[in-house]
Amino acid sequence: MNESVISIVLADDHGIVRAGLRALLDSQPDMRVVAEAPDGPTAIALARRENPTVVITDLSMPGGGMETIRSIASLPNQARVLVLTVHAEERYLLPVLEAGGSGYVRKASAHTDLLDAVRTVARGEVFLDPAATKTLLRGYLGRVHTGDESDLGEVLTEREREVVKLTAEGHTAQQAAELMALSPKTVETYRHRAMQKLGLANRAELVQYALRAGLIGREADLV
Repeated sequence: MNESVISIVLADDHGIVRAGLRALLDSQPDMRVVAEAPDGPTAIALARRENPTVVITDLSMPGGGMETIRSIASLPNQARVLVLTVHAEERYLLPVLEAGGSGYVRKASAHTDLLDAVRTVARGEVFLDPAATKTLLRGYLGRVHTGDESDLGEVLTEREREVVKLTAEGHTAQQAAELMALSPKTVETYRHRAMQKLGLANRAELVQYALRAGLIGREADLV
């Protein structure tokens, strides 16, 4: 397969849903669905066998959930896990990131967000739709932060803080670069430095850390 093509394993327990999603994804010149799974164990096995770029998985299918995300994210091929689900409650969002998920798309907005989400996580970015991002941020407003997370401002430079903030808000490197009047490569450099300083392994952890640290915490940001 052409290396520029994003290979995808599609996991959902409803065949008609998989058929619709496959038609949408396969219509894109830079995407190809290489396998389908009706449950979590099959999704894990296919992710191991097919070595896909992205695994799109339903959160509530049989044998699915956080353990499926965790298992796929820990495979040597480092496939990106994009969660597609009907859930939008806060209690589902952070666990997805903690389990190693790289993105979260609600089924209600899949027709407008899915393609962008696939391309975003394939680049190694984190994708959260606006509704999910606002839900996460509201969940942390007013909380008391302890430990190293309260020292975020002392650890990072102003530029690094801004990159972490934009990442937590769901911006891609390209979008952050435009907002900061920098090149995407420079944004990636700041992000990499921030991750090294904070001891974080991936961008999902960076989003989680920024939220816990209260780096984004003004109610005005959520309206």
